[in-house]
Amino acid sequence: MLVGLERVVGGDHLTAIVNTADDATIYGVHVSPDVDIVTYWLAGIADTHRGWGIRGDTTTVIDALRELGVNAWFALGDRDLATCLRRTEMLRQGMDLTSVTAEICHSFGVATTVLPMSDLPVRTMIVTADGRTLEFQEYFVKERTEPEVAEIRIETTEGRDPGSGVLEAIRGSDAVIVCPSNPLLSIDPILSLTGTREALLEHPNVIAITPIIGGRALKGPADRLLKASVGEASASAVARHYGDLVDSFVVDASDPEEAAKVGSLGVRCLQLDTIMRDHQASERLARQILGA
Repeated sequence: MLVGLERVVGGDHLTAIVNTADDATIYGVHVSPDVDIVTYWLAGIADTHRGWGIRGDTTTVIDALRELGVNAWFALGDRDLATCLRRTEMLRQGMDLTSVTAEICHSFGVATTVLPMSDLPVRTMIVTADGRTLEFQEYFVKERTEPEVAEIRIETTEGRDPGSGVLEAIRGSDAVIVCPSNPLLSIDPILSLTGTREALLEHPNVIAITPIIGGRALKGPADRLLKASVGEASASAVARHYGDLVDSFVVDASDPEEAAKVGSLGVRCLQLDTIMRDHQASERLARQILGA
């Protein structure tokens, strides 16, 4: 979605506010998976087949760690690890995550402004049905989202202040696009920050795109988590979850019944082809959303 938006409005006019509640310290480095994959996509180097990491990356370091007996369950390519090493070094020098991200994006030639949602450590914790509490990456990568989820907790020890420029970006924008990410794992952490809900409520043009089509998520556990939390996985369930934060909601054209349900909520509903198989499809969807 971001690639399509950047093609339409240009990176100088686009800001991406990215979830950092998935961040973790692994192998001694600060890993920011969502920030990095956004950066790699916008830089045109993402491994689009796997959905994470850098295209054509090698795994020499991780392979060597495994040979040394390390349970290296979190895969990091060598170039991906270099990004994390550079981030960790700059953070230790006293820079905040926003400034570090700007430096890394500049190194990759990314024109879009990529803003971590917070410079503070806000973390998503997963409470499983069998009573365990897992860090997000343990749930998502190590256990491959297989455990049944009883509760999602968004925790912090240092406050819930949004990162530098986050609220200003929302308030100063012509449109806020809530991309078709997992509403519970990727969007709710951003909404948990002080002032973000209020900024969205005050904004006149907030457009959310469904991540659920025909009752299923195209990738990830969003459908299962929605069923567990609200009893239903559907576009209209996502629209209800966002409530009055959004002014318009995009439903896939193949879900006319869901479009009717969203319309009954009093939300402006757009029916569009939301499946982005390539950059051209992303650009087309971006033009339709912004022009609607």
